[in-house]
Amino acid sequence: EKKYDEVCEFCKKHKTRIRYVIYGILITAYLAAVIAACSLNFQRALPLFVITVLAIFFICWDFLIAKYEDRISAFFSHGGKYLKKQWFWMKWVLCAVLVITIICWLIFDTTKQGYRQLISFGGLVMYVLLMLLFSKYPTRVAWRPVFSGIGMQFILGLLILRTKVGFDVFNWLGIQIQTFLEYSDAGAKFVFGDKYMDHFFAFKVLPIVVFFSTVMSVLYHVGFMQWLIGKVGWVMHIFMGTTPVESLVAAGNIFVGQTESPLLVRPYLPYITKSELHAVMTAGFSTIAGSVLGAYISFGVSSSHLLTASVMSAPASLAASKLFWPETEKPLITLKSGLQMAKSESKNLLEAASQGASTSIRLVANIAVNLISFLALLSFLDSALSWVGSLFDYPQLNFENICAYIFMPFSFMMGVDWEDSFIVGGLLGYKTFFNEFLAYERLSKLIHNRENGGSMYINGVKQYMRVRSEVIATYALCGFANFGSLGLVIGGLTSIAPSKKKEIADGAFRAMIAGTAACFMTACVAGMLTVPGLEVPCHILLGKASNFTDFPDYSTELVKCCQHLFTSANHSEEIFPGGNYSLSSWKVCCQILGQPAFHCT
Repeated sequence: EKKYDEVCEFCKKHKTRIRYVIYGILITAYLAAVIAACSLNFQRALPLFVITVLAIFFICWDFLIAKYEDRISAFFSHGGKYLKKQWFWMKWVLCAVLVITIICWLIFDTTKQGYRQLISFGGLVMYVLLMLLFSKYPTRVAWRPVFSGIGMQFILGLLILRTKVGFDVFNWLGIQIQTFLEYSDAGAKFVFGDKYMDHFFAFKVLPIVVFFSTVMSVLYHVGFMQWLIGKVGWVMHIFMGTTPVESLVAAGNIFVGQTESPLLVRPYLPYITKSELHAVMTAGFSTIAGSVLGAYISFGVSSSHLLTASVMSAPASLAASKLFWPETEKPLITLKSGLQMAKSESKNLLEAASQGASTSIRLVANIAVNLISFLALLSFLDSALSWVGSLFDYPQLNFENICAYIFMPFSFMMGVDWEDSFIVGGLLGYKTFFNEFLAYERLSKLIHNRENGGSMYINGVKQYMRVRSEVIATYALCGFANFGSLGLVIGGLTSIAPSKKKEIADGAFRAMIAGTAACFMTACVAGMLTVPGLEVPCHILLGKASNFTDFPDYSTELVKCCQHLFTSANHSEEIFPGGNYSLSSWKVCCQILGQPAFHCT
């Protein structure tokens, strides 16, 4: 017993050193494993290597900031003072450079890609002017958050949609998320049986929401989500000049829902200004939660575009909010006041996982009952409108048609083709008056119709859209801005900050409009930067081309498909066509490209 007490006393006395030794051993073992994996196959170990490098960088960054923050601030203070003195003329120079750069880029890009990008730019300008026209205080608008928010959107979109590295990274992330979400099938199969896919939405989609909620709860418990949200919020605070509270909530909405993200700054909500409160609500309306993101991906909507939309909408929400309700008061919460995010109440990982799963019950039930009621209501509305229309010899009248006519100009100004703008207008109506679940479910059907390569028109009704229109619609629908969420936000925020009940009720509708505009602005930026892709999958295109004696109208796309087919082919003496490509596809490509005998004999 005496020896045991001596050992305990020694451990208490040197617990810091012992902890460092254990951490050192674990870190050394991890680095050794990374080096071994990289030496065996660097290409295979590249994701692990990148994650390790990023982790080391941010650990060093946090250590330096924590230890030498005062010295770093003092070092950059002289530059800050100089910029403040010269800012009056520098801002005009920067604005002039920015305008000239945008004009030159638009000229060259329009020459290369076509006029559609120009329409998207015109739409972005239109939405900014509309927001200014209906602003709460048009003369009090601070333009720094507006222009820097749009600038951050454009830079993020440029990196992701126009650079190969950015596109590959987000495409890789999308694939990894899809793979990760498929693990929910194990639980669904066990609970609902082998035929769970027969009830796709109830037993395939909704379990994804449960699984994702559990994972987010675990990440929140270990502190990773708070750290990540803090970093993203700090970037927006520095570049956009927004307050710490609204920046953190906007960053949080990339990952969590519109009622969960305000909990990150719950202690500070009673002290925020009306403009900050409006920004908090707008951020919730203009983004979607990570849990439902998985559900939309399971529908067949592009995972990379959904991820991009979630990230781009965060700065857009702050830009739209500060334009629609400018700051007229002095914010009380600043970085100097020591802003701290709320921590998880779970005691261990298992409790955190259990709480995450339990919390999702309400969300899953909410999604299910809303869809049941909304689809039933929509069916009744369509039947009633069709009856009214039949009185005037127009039985085709339905809710989607009415919404399509209302939102058609807005969708066209985002850069959607005129012939597709009617369909996208209907999707925007579903999203605004019901919810985005219905809209994405309808969009997924259109995507599947295009991928299956059927007829574009049946009985005069268009069955699918161009890829560009699908991409823009994906961005425009990526937000919770609908009338159903309006009550959810008012109820959720009022329970968190009862003292702000009147301000929440007064600003909620304006926040929903601002959130809708933010989604439309994101869609405009996506329309400016999206490069036209192949409209029909290659194997379907080549299959159709084999029925033609002459080259069809889309011979340029056929050449691209054939080049891809021959590039990816094995350069052996004999080729066995596999996958989706039939022998007739190879014959078409041999005829078009006139390949050597070893490809075509």
